[in-house]
Amino acid sequence: MANVILVDSKDYQVGIMDKLEAHKKGLLHRAYSIFLFNQQKELLLQKRADNKYHSAGLWSNTCCSHPAPGEHLTTAAQNRLIAEMGITTSLQSVFSFTYKTTFDNGLTEHELDHVLIGYFNANPLPNPAEVSDWRFASQKQIASELKEKPDAYTFWFKMIYKRVFKFILSN
Repeated sequence: MANVILVDSKDYQVGIMDKLEAHKKGLLHRAYSIFLFNQQKELLLQKRADNKYHSAGLWSNTCCSHPAPGEHLTTAAQNRLIAEMGITTSLQSVFSFTYKTTFDNGLTEHELDHVLIGYFNANPLPNPAEVSDWRFASQKQIASELKEKPDAYTFWFKMIYKRVFKFILSN
């Protein structure tokens, strides 16, 4: 498995660790979440593949991962977007936040997550090892689904989707 960058609360690097080990120990590490919107300001959602080590089969933002040690955040995000969704587009960093949650399998996600947005108006070419389904959805559709089936979405997505839509709809 890959290494992640361990950070302090101000996003200063304090170490490097195997990704699975960092999740077992619940240590704070750097991550990013990408949100791509089409011209109608609908969000491109992905359903995580069933083989993911956590949050498998859940709907989430367009793409997310961790930059490798020494890798620039935006470069890492753009590379992962190509690998996961087959998409090349510009990304803009809009905010970051920290969250921590423990999953049923005993792993703990403790991330300082950088949120990046971009625009895309075509069909993605998702990697089936990473993504089992995809779709564009409006804020209204997502809010309705979250009321009916909140467990169908990832923990971090539920924390930040409103803030991302607020940014998009105000620009």
